Amino acid sequence: MNTPPVLMPDAVAVTCDYLRSALAARGNTAPVGSRVPSPRPARLVRVELVGGVRHSPVTDRPRLDVHCWGADEADAHDLMAVCRAILGAARGTHGTTTLARPTVGGPQWLPDKETGAARYAFTFDITLRGRAL
Repeated sequence: MNTPPVLMPDAVAVTCDYLRSALAARGNTAPVGSRVPSPRPARLVRVELVGGVRHSPVTDRPRLDVHCWGADEADAHDLMAVCRAILGAARGTHGTTTLARPTVGGPQWLPDKETGAARYAFTFDITLRGRAL
């Protein structure tokens, strides 16, 4: 039996959209994206694909790094804690994919190398369902 080709979703786009929507629903206006704009805002969430594995013929298991900048260390920590909680609960249909089995790594204090700005980071793994071509 041949398995039809399956197109996997863009994990960064799905995660950014999910996180942006969930933060906005809580009144949090921190920008969420895959790049650091110039100039960088004081508060920012950046999602970066750093690896992962094909979980099954129809699911992908990407690993992402989530970086949270804040006006100071406490602000960066609080933004990271909210993002961690939101992504830890990421389940169900979102857009054209299904999110399942989130795994969220512990936080890491990671001041920005270029500016010394307050930043925390954590890893996030999620199972995403693809769609047949």
